[in-house]
Amino acid sequence: MPTQLDLKRRIRSVRNTQQITRAMKFVAAARLRRAQERAFAARPYARALSAVVRSAVSRVPAAAHPLLQRRPEERVLLLAVSGERGLCGAFNANVLRRAIEFLRGRPSQQGVAVMALGRKGRDALRKQRWTMMAEYVDIAARVQSARAAEIAQAVAGRYQAGEVDAVYIVFNEYKSVLAQTLTLEKLLPIEPLAPGSGPAAAEAPVDYLYEQPVGELLAGLIPRYVETQVFRALAESAAAEHAARMTAMDSATNNARELIDKLTLYMNKVRQAAITKEIIEVVSGAASAG
Repeated sequence: MPTQLDLKRRIRSVRNTQQITRAMKFVAAARLRRAQERAFAARPYARALSAVVRSAVSRVPAAAHPLLQRRPEERVLLLAVSGERGLCGAFNANVLRRAIEFLRGRPSQQGVAVMALGRKGRDALRKQRWTMMAEYVDIAARVQSARAAEIAQAVAGRYQAGEVDAVYIVFNEYKSVLAQTLTLEKLLPIEPLAPGSGPAAAEAPVDYLYEQPVGELLAGLIPRYVETQVFRALAESAAAEHAARMTAMDSATNNARELIDKLTLYMNKVRQAAITKEIIEVVSGAASAG
């Protein structure tokens, strides 16, 4: 049976842990506000640009731009967007599980490669011995358009060179503090906008009038589309990670409080039992002496 001193030490240790988890919760909440604003700001532009590009793609030949060329998906590249640190519940585990399911579900696993966006995903996928085409770490702490452009250029370059036949991206999309949606999207080749899909304003493909030649217009528009989609995925993942960490730390703080209450109650029972035992010994000694 643990002594009162052991229980006091345990309570003090749990209380120190509780202070740490509470502080991490407040830090995650402060970072979540900024990441949430960034994700919300990126959504309208990304959706509008996607509708415009996909509508335009449905009306131009595939030879108009190298990123529109369609090939049999024998070599596939997956962008796995994960977090940089742990202590965020099942945030990273969900992304990695979905990524591995996708990779193992391909007809030929030798034709798949991974581009890890985040330290946790890189470490886990490297242990799984998947082919790592590239890795980017320290990008979720502060999502920057320059890093998104760098990643988009690398992806577009490999697709244009024929090294990969399709590019997918998996990430956690921020919905609320308590909910994140695991999303798997096809990045390249760009899917044409089908009638009846997308928002109401873009349900039917629009026949645009181009002031520039189609080739020149798509040369600037399609790379911007890839960059925007990568930036949106990074921004959504960053906001979802902070939300998951805040929720996990709040749960850990509450669990620590409950554990402290249980240990305190148990310590009081131990102390009461010790006092009762001493009283019995005193009474017994007095009775035997009398």
